[in-house]
Amino acid sequence: AIWKPAWLETLGTERFFVSCAAHETEKKNEKNICCLDCCTSICPHCVPSHRLHRLVQVRRYVYNDVVRVEDLEKLIDCSNVQSYTINSSKVVFIRKRAQSRHFKGSGNICTSCDRVLQEPYIHCSLGCKVDFVLRQKEDISAYLRTCDSLQLNPDFVIPRHAGDDVDANDTTQSTVVDGDDEPMTTAGSSDSENQLSSVLCTAGVVRKKRSGFYACGRTARGVSNGDPETNVNRRKGIPHRSPLC
Repeated sequence: AIWKPAWLETLGTERFFVSCAAHETEKKNEKNICCLDCCTSICPHCVPSHRLHRLVQVRRYVYNDVVRVEDLEKLIDCSNVQSYTINSSKVVFIRKRAQSRHFKGSGNICTSCDRVLQEPYIHCSLGCKVDFVLRQKEDISAYLRTCDSLQLNPDFVIPRHAGDDVDANDTTQSTVVDGDDEPMTTAGSSDSENQLSSVLCTAGVVRKKRSGFYACGRTARGVSNGDPETNVNRRKGIPHRSPLC
């Protein structure tokens, strides 16, 4: 009898990048994670309740679901499956893709969907390899690998709770307000003059086109428009060309 693990069936049939019913009111609630132990798709807000389970991040590439080869190799042999590179990571497609037009040329053909592949690959997706193995041997257990723990990458961003975001915004806002309310009118103080100059200079910072140079367009003291050394915002003149002979 044909058999394959439940997590593999889930990975190939579950819908990803749809709204999570448990977190409809939250931002970034798309299901882009597959919990292999619960055999379901979850969103980033669901991760804390599945933190002890095996989790695989699902990504999107040309409107199709892909998974990193590094993660899949811990679960199943992915040899002969054509991989692609996105964001410096090798990924493979989970399911077979419909081919819009027939490709006329030489190359390997996928064993399940007749898609033209590069050398030396013979499967265009993980699903195509699984179908091929099941047709040939009716058992895929020889390609499975033991993996008791599989966590998300450290760079995966888990949204914070709404209360944490409010506190962070309040702290930033109060810092800005405190800086604006400080008195800056002390007469005869060199520190106050320097602070006033830096504030005015920061307010008038502009970026010159075609240059990575930042200049202060307005300072505490006036700058002469005729001084070519200090007036950094002066436009360049029309280039002079040599007369035709």
